[in-house]
Amino acid sequence: MGGKRQKLLRKADGLLSREKGTVFKGPGGKFNICLVYPNTYHVGMSNLGFQGVYGLLNGMPDVLCERAFLPDAEDMEDYLKGGEELFSLESKRPLKRFDMVAFSVSFENDYPHIPEILELAMIPPLASLRGAREPLLLLGGVAAFSNPEPLADFFDAIFIGEAEALLPPFFEEVRKNLSSAGGRRGFLEKIVSVPGVYVPSLYNVSYGQEGTISERKQEVPHAPVMVRKQVSPELGMRHAITTPDTEFSNMRLIELMRGCPWSCSFCLAGQIYNPPRRRPPEDIKKEIDEALSAGQRVGLIGPSVSDYPGLPGLLQIEGVDFSITSLRAGAKSIGLLPYLKRHKSLSIAAEAGTPRLRRLVNKRITEEDILETSRAILEAGMNLRVYFIIGLPTETDEDVDALIALVGEIRSNSPRGKITLTVSTFVPKPFTCFQWHPMEKPEAVKKRLGRIKKSLNALKGVSVFHDVPKYAMMQGVFAMGDRRLSSVLLAMAREGLDYKSALKSAGLSEEFYIFRQKDAGELLPWDFIDSGVSKEPLREQYEKLILEAQE
Repeated sequence: MGGKRQKLLRKADGLLSREKGTVFKGPGGKFNICLVYPNTYHVGMSNLGFQGVYGLLNGMPDVLCERAFLPDAEDMEDYLKGGEELFSLESKRPLKRFDMVAFSVSFENDYPHIPEILELAMIPPLASLRGAREPLLLLGGVAAFSNPEPLADFFDAIFIGEAEALLPPFFEEVRKNLSSAGGRRGFLEKIVSVPGVYVPSLYNVSYGQEGTISERKQEVPHAPVMVRKQVSPELGMRHAITTPDTEFSNMRLIELMRGCPWSCSFCLAGQIYNPPRRRPPEDIKKEIDEALSAGQRVGLIGPSVSDYPGLPGLLQIEGVDFSITSLRAGAKSIGLLPYLKRHKSLSIAAEAGTPRLRRLVNKRITEEDILETSRAILEAGMNLRVYFIIGLPTETDEDVDALIALVGEIRSNSPRGKITLTVSTFVPKPFTCFQWHPMEKPEAVKKRLGRIKKSLNALKGVSVFHDVPKYAMMQGVFAMGDRRLSSVLLAMAREGLDYKSALKSAGLSEEFYIFRQKDAGELLPWDFIDSGVSKEPLREQYEKLILEAQE
């Protein structure tokens, strides 16, 4: 067992040795927090939100924040065979010896890793089974403030909103109440008064005969009926650590903006970060200068980077680049190409092959925009990646044929470079107008994907990649699910079940969560979150878009 532990320690030290910006603090007299990303180091350290929270927490003098990740396959085997507890990267302390363990979660398909990590850390996953000696478990990230309910039974407190707005008032309350009388329950009853802090154990959820939610009820009168999403007036996420062991090797990511001005109707980020906010150019320039003076490359990041004012000027600075090379099809992006010639490839998101479906998803680009931008990228000597979504509401075989024809025309317009299609399966998300809409059945999705691949792989220089439909369906279940799914996630972690088998063992079904049309008046799991997006306008938008698409 000692040999396996030594191997794990050497691996951790190797990762630390290649980092710049790591924070080391002594644990004494501080709130000790382990920040966990429920995927591997490579994935977690490529996430600006995770990096930003690490920096925010360690910026507080009385807080120590260390990190932990899902072990990769090789390390997982050593943990299991050696009987080792999951430990933090910086001090190698077991997670259960921290005051708090905070998960930052961005993607639904990472949910099964959460109970898996807690089991490795020998922390009881269910909040109801943890005692006073166990750490307080916290949850934040985009997934937390879109629909945290599938994870509700695991966490003591969940942050609804942005970390910059939530962490300072939360720790003010922690400083006052963590050691006060009343134990963990008493502490949770106090922090529920902090705006944006959701304490799942203080609410009971009842279900009707059809499986839908019949009632949500607070256990204490001062627990808010609606939890309001907290938004930071300033964008303060800073890239804390650079390392070659990430997607953006040794690159410092700088957030230009949060939210997107285009508001595609399927896009969760476009809704929950609405209205979009841009950082002042002087702040961006200052951070660029800091990074360059430290010998770092800079990656500019945001959901619609090409819409940031003054972008061409920033891209002309030596060492500054896009970190995510996706452009919005149109004249503005074509104008940026002279500054992006060092890229081997660039991406555009067409989403659909017909104007009808692009109108449905509010993708305000024309076929001419797609063709001209694609031609310009290929003629500039770069490869092209085009993103499409399959299984959109009202999609037909004719829409699939049009997608194939559009790619054929892109290819015929320029023989240069390679064209790669990345095709994703449509997944409805909370707080979008499609939250009531069912997903397409996997059989139909597979058939359409097969048709696209067969038609386009025959074209020279064109290749097709797509997600695995069953994982898209799993994502849909967790995105649209309620707190009964905590038992499903636990069964997946403990018994090695796939999500379908775990659903069945819990008496639940895919059909209920993702393959049925939801009623307008149905109480949805996330309806207790006041995100600034009310249901009535969303429902009106949904009915209008579907009606127009069917005409």
